Parts: sequence; C-alpha cells; structure tokens
Amino acid sequence: MRVVHTIEPVFDERSRVLVLGTMPSPKSREVGFFYGHPQNRFWRVMERLFNLPDRKLVENAVRTAFLLEHRIALWDVLASCSIEGASDASIADPVPNDLTRILDAAQVTHVFTTGGTAARLCRRFDGGLLRERAIEHVALPSTSAANARMRLDDLVAAYMPLRDAVL
Repeated sequence: MRVVHTIEPVFDERSRVLVLGTMPSPKSREVGFFYGHPQNRFWRVMERLFNLPDRKLVENAVRTAFLLEHRIALWDVLASCSIEGASDASIADPVPNDLTRILDAAQVTHVFTTGGTAARLCRRFDGGLLRERAIEHVALPSTSAANARMRLDDLVAAYMPLRDAVL
C-alpha cells in the first residue's frame, strides 16, 4: 500500500538534534503523532533518559512541549513509500523528506535514526547533506516492540548519546 507522510515535523529554531524514524506506523498515523503505538518504547525511553515520571509523555501536546523544551526535533526519513502495515522490511519505492526544512531553520548538530532501516535510508538519501553540513549521524536501535531482543534498560543505555547531545 502506498503511504504518504502526513504528520508535521516537530522542531523550532532552538532544536539541536533531529531524531528520524522511517515512516509513521498505521497506529501513529491514526493518532496523528510519532511513535503512537502503545507498545513502541520511544516515549518510555525519553522518560527514563530525562528522569521523568513513567507515563508522563502520553499526550501529543505534552510530547511536543517536551521535545521543544529539550531542543529535540522529530520527523521521519521518508515522505512516502509503499509499505505493508508497519514493516520497515517491506518498504519499496521510498521518497525522502526534505530535511533542509529543519536544517535551515535550526542549528542541528546531530541526527539520530531509530532503527536499521531508518539509518540505511538516511545514509542513502541524506548522507551527503549531513556530511556537507558537518552534522553527525548516529544510528540507534529501534524502539518498536518488534525489536524484542532489546529490553527497555538496553534501549535507554543505547539512547544516552541523544541525551548527551542536548545537555
């Protein structure tokens, strides 16, 4: 099924890091925000990294305020693609988002990708742009429930470079 990205990126001129997933899942598209599936651990990882109470980052408005307060921009590598459900492995005919929309507006120093497919697609489509602007790309593991081999504590440890980049 062909999917077009409809969720607006979260960023402002204070953003210092950009976190990129691959493409919003069906559940994320349904709730209109990134990492919207309740089993995805992205928001739990953020709560742990920034010493917030569990379940603090549940509502989209609270999530947005958290991201902006911590100078974190959030978007996805792809603007559209063919995909089956939420399976990154099924992605075909990918079309990238134009990251200059964020990179021209903010002083981004690091791009973090969530998962192997996001990292590969970012290198493919945006590697030259990031090198040209001397922006470091760091590949992080997926927070999806499908990445069951990584426990929450493992993910939090893996995501420490993101926290360190905005402190």
